[in-house]
Amino acid sequence: MNRKWILLTVAAIALTAAIRAQNVPAPSSDHARTRLVMLGTGNPGANPERFGPATVVLVDDVPYLVDAGAGVVRRWTAAVKKHQLGAPTFQAAAIQLRTAFVTHLHSDHTLGYADLIFTPWSQGGSRGALPGFPPLEVFGPPGLRAMTDHIVAAYGDDVRIRTGEGGERPGGIPPVVNVHEVDEGVVFKDERVTVTAFRVPHGTWPQAFGYRFDGPDKRVVISGDTAFSPAVADQCRGCDILVHEDGRPENVRSSDLIQYGRKFHTNAEELARIANAAKPKLLVLYHQQDANEDGLRVIRGRYSGRVVVANDLDIFE
Repeated sequence: MNRKWILLTVAAIALTAAIRAQNVPAPSSDHARTRLVMLGTGNPGANPERFGPATVVLVDDVPYLVDAGAGVVRRWTAAVKKHQLGAPTFQAAAIQLRTAFVTHLHSDHTLGYADLIFTPWSQGGSRGALPGFPPLEVFGPPGLRAMTDHIVAAYGDDVRIRTGEGGERPGGIPPVVNVHEVDEGVVFKDERVTVTAFRVPHGTWPQAFGYRFDGPDKRVVISGDTAFSPAVADQCRGCDILVHEDGRPENVRSSDLIQYGRKFHTNAEELARIANAAKPKLLVLYHQQDANEDGLRVIRGRYSGRVVVANDLDIFE
């Protein structure tokens, strides 16, 4: 066993002990128990300022990840560093990501899934290999299991080389991923949060979900990608934070994309309707191509509540 692997293993075991004993330390008293961390706020466009869709609901410094867009693990470690979220090293921060929820299987929401599976493992997290360390738990629509199996199989040579004789961790095991294909209703519950999935219409996808997080001090609703849907407002009902996709005015889309937009996404006028029905304390727009100033003007002209366009690494309490 080489020196690097020994050091990483020792660090991971120390983190595991802290997690098992305290489920990671609670945040300091000057922070809310529940915070929202925007890791990636982009759409399929390759804007380098907006990584792929990924959001963390952070409760008592425990991250619950929604979607895994491109760069998800590095975005999380960047957020930990920027906001001093508690993990002492990049490796420790990466290992924290062990509970994730997928809204749907579009590539921009899942390009970072391999990153989520393999980066913590390759850095010493070794999902399931350390005594008492939990595997990665992932919840999402049908098809997620097949996607996971194919990703793990695609990196079979990587796993074999790393764990084989002469590798970084001889005798180690592959990353362990527990996949839970879900339908609407409560899909996860622990001592901090209850997570409810609800169906949203997203074009021709047979199943796409939004998620509601009921925590100790806040209710957070994340729409996922969706056309106009009253279900989002029904799930919010005065929630603390509503994270909603898109919100561009319809007139900024080219004529050939208007019908596509109506089937797959929510325009600014429709989003104002949802906000007025939902009445969130804060409306956060994500899945954006840019700052969406035109959309903000439309929404603010029809909705009097607080609304912002999120940027990568923003944090909301």
